[in-house]
Amino acid sequence: MKTIKVTFLAIALLLGLGANAQDLKFAHIDIQKLLSEIPEKIQAEQTLQDEAKKLEDQLKVMGADLQQKYQDYIAKADSLPELIRATKEKEIQDADQRIKNYQQMAQQSLAQKEQQLLSPIIEKVQKAIDEVGAENGFVYIFDISSQVVLYHSDKSTDAAPLVKAKLGI
Repeated sequence: MKTIKVTFLAIALLLGLGANAQDLKFAHIDIQKLLSEIPEKIQAEQTLQDEAKKLEDQLKVMGADLQQKYQDYIAKADSLPELIRATKEKEIQDADQRIKNYQQMAQQSLAQKEQQLLSPIIEKVQKAIDEVGAENGFVYIFDISSQVVLYHSDKSTDAAPLVKAKLGI
């Protein structure tokens, strides 16, 4: 008796969902393409590239300094007293460690700068997508730039023009 009730309930739910499934609206958008067209994103990328260039230039200076210390050490190593030789070796090791620390800090700094610059842009895009979804009655808006969506039909609305209009692009 219980299985009959469960079966009846399942059939009723499926019939109810089948009637509503035709009314569902789906849309898709290529987020990566959309982001590449946003002027603020383009400016943020240029700012990041400029910052990376400054950090890279400093790293080159530090590397050249280390190389010079190493060459001077190699040229004079045989003629130096043991204490001076050990001091020079320690200087070279310290300079190498400073470069490694600088590289790590530079990567962290760039990641933080990227987060700082891109977060407002991503939030703005998400807000526009949310508004387009609500205004147009979409149940889902799928990101087709990800590897997850394997198929979308012609019945799926391309939300990109609507989101671009909302963003003023």
